Amino acid sequence: MPSRSKPRPLQGLPSPRPQVVELPIPDSDAALVAALCAGRHDARRALFVRYADDVQRVLYRVLGPDGEIADLMQDVFVVALSSIGQLRDPSALRSWLTGIAVHKARKCILRRQRWRFIQLFSPSDLPEREAVLPSAEISEALRCTYAVLDQLPADERVAFALRYIDGAELTAVAAACGVSLATIKRRLTRAQRSFALLAQKHEVLDEWLQRGDSAP
Repeated sequence: MPSRSKPRPLQGLPSPRPQVVELPIPDSDAALVAALCAGRHDARRALFVRYADDVQRVLYRVLGPDGEIADLMQDVFVVALSSIGQLRDPSALRSWLTGIAVHKARKCILRRQRWRFIQLFSPSDLPEREAVLPSAEISEALRCTYAVLDQLPADERVAFALRYIDGAELTAVAAACGVSLATIKRRLTRAQRSFALLAQKHEVLDEWLQRGDSAP
């Protein structure tokens, strides 16, 4: 029985390329950072989905109801994506993003203080993210709180907001602000003193002042 010859490949046609299937990104921050550094486009979306609420919460706690939060959020992620290679500890991704958000919020405060231009926005101007925005209208106490914070120096305001409004630990506040624990304690002491003095002008904050608590 004659042997069959193997079919010869057609000449001039490119060889088929192997199909590359990208596996889902694991839940760990280290894996997400590795995927970002590798240039995976799905990792960019994963970063935003995973940390958008955290970034917006930090911005909202520091700035209050503010119409620039959406733009600042975008700035935070643009900076993060362009400098992800500088993150030394991938497991610290969350705190690293928090630090970028704090830096952006601080710059916003300084810019407004420099130009003496501070705006208070109504709830309808805020981005609609249920995880950050309150379900009801912003209370008068909240409005007065941020009216007082508007009068504090930027560094003291950021420390006060992160500690007493966002409820962050002292070490986390210090890390987000990029200063030592001793420095953040000094800033908080000054911020508490200034807040208590300025809050006396707002009757809605009188209950906090009478209690003598460390936060509104």
